[in-house]
Amino acid sequence: MLSNTVINRIETEEKAVAFTFDDGPNAEYTPQILDIFRESDAKATFYMIGTQMQHNPALVYKVYQEGHEIGNHTFTHPHLTELHEQDCVHEVVKTENLLSDITGIKPATFRPPFFDHNEQVDGLVTGLGYPMIGAVNSEANDWDLPGVQHILDKTRAQVGPGSILLFHDGFGDRSQTVEAVRILVSELVADGYRLVTVSELLKLAAV
Repeated sequence: MLSNTVINRIETEEKAVAFTFDDGPNAEYTPQILDIFRESDAKATFYMIGTQMQHNPALVYKVYQEGHEIGNHTFTHPHLTELHEQDCVHEVVKTENLLSDITGIKPATFRPPFFDHNEQVDGLVTGLGYPMIGAVNSEANDWDLPGVQHILDKTRAQVGPGSILLFHDGFGDRSQTVEAVRILVSELVADGYRLVTVSELLKLAAV
């Protein structure tokens, strides 16, 4: 049984990884990511922000329609540990309801903005039924435009069966991310990896 500590990797012998994308959807970069995954018949998980979903509801539906998972990343991307309990719940539930309105489904997993959480946040997220998802390659810092090679090196060093990989498709220039992801997807597929959603990866966890 998976606990609600932040899950960065699951124990599995299967060559499967989950690519995740935060802070979208973004009208310029999210479609480019979708193209990459469509070409490889692979799936990803998009941790979307409610305010961005409101700006791009058709794109939210497109991501869902193409078989990808949409996770909950709050409504306004706040530091949850700085909010009152009621406001914290509101951030999660408002995004949950918005996704349900657009796609008819509720998000199955949650990622806290900035990976900012504490005991209170953990309890609230657990109470709302969400496993909390992290990543193994946070040192890639793709949001900070460190260069394609940096993103590749820091991610390759952490790839293995059960890895959850973090990238960003929202806010600012994400061209480096798109290029790095294009290379990584090609490499991993060639190496025999299945690229699955976070929920699919969690089901592979050794009991």
